[in-house]
Amino acid sequence: MPTFTYKARVRGQIKSGEVEAEDEKSAIAKLRSQKIRINSVKKKGGSSDFFGLMKQKITGRDIVVFTRQFSTMVDAGLPLVQCLDILGRQSDNKTFGEIITNVKTSIETGSDLSASLRKHPKTFDNLYCNLVEAGEVGGILDIILKRLADYIEKSESLKKKVKSAMVYPGVIVTVAVSVVAFLMIFVIPAFASLFASGGAELPGPTQIVMTVSDFFRTKWYYLFGGLAAGFFLIKKIYSTERGRFEIDRLLLKLPVIGMLIRKVSVAKFTRTLGTLISSGVPLIEGLEICARTSGNKLVERAVFNTIEAIKGGETIATPLSRESIFPPMVIQMIDVGENSGSLDIMCHKIADFYDEEVDNAVSALTSLLEPMLMVFLGIVVGFIVVAMYLPIFKLGDAI
Repeated sequence: MPTFTYKARVRGQIKSGEVEAEDEKSAIAKLRSQKIRINSVKKKGGSSDFFGLMKQKITGRDIVVFTRQFSTMVDAGLPLVQCLDILGRQSDNKTFGEIITNVKTSIETGSDLSASLRKHPKTFDNLYCNLVEAGEVGGILDIILKRLADYIEKSESLKKKVKSAMVYPGVIVTVAVSVVAFLMIFVIPAFASLFASGGAELPGPTQIVMTVSDFFRTKWYYLFGGLAAGFFLIKKIYSTERGRFEIDRLLLKLPVIGMLIRKVSVAKFTRTLGTLISSGVPLIEGLEICARTSGNKLVERAVFNTIEAIKGGETIATPLSRESIFPPMVIQMIDVGENSGSLDIMCHKIADFYDEEVDNAVSALTSLLEPMLMVFLGIVVGFIVVAMYLPIFKLGDAI
């Protein structure tokens, strides 16, 4: 019979133990019959999944499908435990199915749905849990879940647009690097031996190409070491509060890409705020969630500054107007929404508008990068070819 480990509260202290049962539900029933106040129960041992490497990744689509189905079941009047039991068993993603089952178990032990979801922060973020809590308190959980599904779908669509803009340039850069590396490692050395036998002085461009080729072949580890060191240095800097702020600020100043990042940030902020407000979350709490989930330190700082100003008696539009990250049109529409009592509707309209702007920015970025990368590749390969033929031309003139 399987063994389950559990944590329980005994005389104000958390203690752990083990119990044998056929399944998790039986283990909970057995512990309850002993009047043990359970905090958590999980199966002991089990497959290691190669230290977690074989576990399925939980995608945004998994969460969207779960949320939408959950909303439909709640609207139909099914109990939460039954809904989660069905969704956990029928989930195609086994890792996600286990998490849903754990949430169900937590509810069976007496926890609220929102509190049970908070135990899995990597899957259900702060925004998700806060909205579910608002739905529980207001008795509109089915409506909140539907709004959440819509929000996640649009957020995932926005991410795909940005990623799609990076695919083509990434392919071109990869091809360019591969071609140059092939020429430097395999083609240039053949010319080097030919030129060395001639004994003549090589032209400047040819000497540069020969030096680079020699570096690629004999000191390649310096190149990879430098790239690795640069990667870890940037990662280390980005892990600090100040470093992440400076990098985010620098990215916003980049031509074309900076404007795209700004539009994505505005779309995400307004859609998140609109969803929170329409779900009954208080404005200050909603802004705090927007700041923490923004993904950009400039936006986060701007929103926290706005929160402090609102606490001091200002409206939301006035402090936002002092932050350079938000365009004037956004400020004006938020001001109109605030004065008319329809801030949530206005935020959704802004988000829809900026979703289209992101589409246009992605198209502009792709159309701009394509010729630039092709020209760059042509110049690099052309320089190498000319550099290799210069000594041959020089030899021909001498003859």
